Amino acid sequence: MKLATRMARIGTETAFEAAARARALEAQGKDIVHLEIGEPDFDTLPNIREAAKKALDKGYTHYGPFKGYPELRKAVVDDIKARRGLEYDPEQVLIMPGAKPVMYFTMLAFCEEGTDALYPDPGFPIYESMIRFCGAGTIPIPIREENNFRIDIGELAKLITPRSRLLIINSPANPTSGVLTRGDLEAIAKLAVEHDLVVLSDEVYSRILYGQEHVSIATFPGMRERTILLDGWSKTYAMTGWRLGYAVVPEPWIMDMARLVINSVSCVSSFSQMAALEALTGPQDGVDAMVTEFQARRDLIVDGLNGIPGITCLKPEGAFYVFPNVSGIGLTGSQFAERVLLEAGVSTLSGTAFGKVGVNHVRMSYAASRERIQTALDRINDFVAKL
Repeated sequence: MKLATRMARIGTETAFEAAARARALEAQGKDIVHLEIGEPDFDTLPNIREAAKKALDKGYTHYGPFKGYPELRKAVVDDIKARRGLEYDPEQVLIMPGAKPVMYFTMLAFCEEGTDALYPDPGFPIYESMIRFCGAGTIPIPIREENNFRIDIGELAKLITPRSRLLIINSPANPTSGVLTRGDLEAIAKLAVEHDLVVLSDEVYSRILYGQEHVSIATFPGMRERTILLDGWSKTYAMTGWRLGYAVVPEPWIMDMARLVINSVSCVSSFSQMAALEALTGPQDGVDAMVTEFQARRDLIVDGLNGIPGITCLKPEGAFYVFPNVSGIGLTGSQFAERVLLEAGVSTLSGTAFGKVGVNHVRMSYAASRERIQTALDRINDFVAKL
C-alpha cells in the first residue's frame, strides 16, 4: 500500500521535535532550559477563562456558524479598525482553529503546479512545507542579518517572475523578530500590485512590538483587494492551546475559502469563540503587561548573548525571539543547537530549521522567566568558554 506522492513533499515544524527531545532528557534527570518553543509562558487571563466556562454553562457546546459567530467576527473587524485603521465587513472574516489553517487554505486556494510562491527564508517552516505540498514552486526570499532581518526590496523584485502568484510576508517575524518598516511595506505593496500577486500577510505578532505601532500592508493602495490578513489569539493573549486564529479575506474569495473550512474543520469550537470574544472586547492591560515583561527579557537575553565572545545578536523590535549569529565561536547553528543541549542543558533551534539562510544562527525564544533566561546565558557562556 502506497502513500500519495505528495506526502513526500510535506515537511514539519522542528520546534515540537526539539521540545520532545529536551523533555526526554528531562525524564533522564537532566535540567533543561527551554528556549525552543514559540509560545508565551503566561497563563490565559482569568476573565478569558471565565468567559469560556460561562459559555459552556450556557450551552455553547454545539456546532457554530462555519465562518464563526457573528458577534466575534464583528469584534475582529472593530479591533482591526481601531488598531490598523482598516474597515472590513464582518462577512469577510473566517474564524479558524489556529493560524496554520489560514496558511494552508490560502495555499490550497492559490498554489498549484505551474505557479510559484515567494516566502521569507528564514521563515516559519510551514510556509515552505505547504507550498510544496500544494504542488507550487518555492521561491525563498533571503532575510539577512546585515539588513536587520528585513526584506531587501531590490532582491525581492528580481525573484518575481510571470509564474509568481502568492507572496507571504511576516512582520514582526518568526524566527528573526525582524519588523518591516512602513517604507518596506509600501515598496512591497507596489510590487504586489504591479505583478498582480496575492499577499498572505502573517500578522500574528502584531501586538508584540516594542516602542512602535504595527503597520499592515493592507493599508496601502491596491492591497485590500489582494491581501489575506492572518492574525489570532495565540500569541497576543497567551492562548496557544485554545487553537484560535482568523483570516480576513477579500470579498471575491471569501466563499471559496469558506468551503475549505466546511470541507475540513466545519467550524471552531463554540465556547472557545466566546473566550476569544472576551479577549478582544475585555480589558487589555494584561496584554500590555506581557509585552512590557517581554521587553525586559529581550534586553536581558540580548545583552547577555552579546557579552559572550563569538556570539552577536541584534535587538528585536517585536515578537519574542532572538536569532543570534554563532559563527564566531566556530560552530554552525545546527552544531551549536546540538551541543548546547547535550553539554549545557539549553534547548534552542538551529537556524536551518527555518531555511538555508539561517545556517550560522539559532533561534531562542525568550518566553521564559528572567531567572531561567539568566541560567541559560550562564550555561551558554560556560559552554563557549570550554570550546
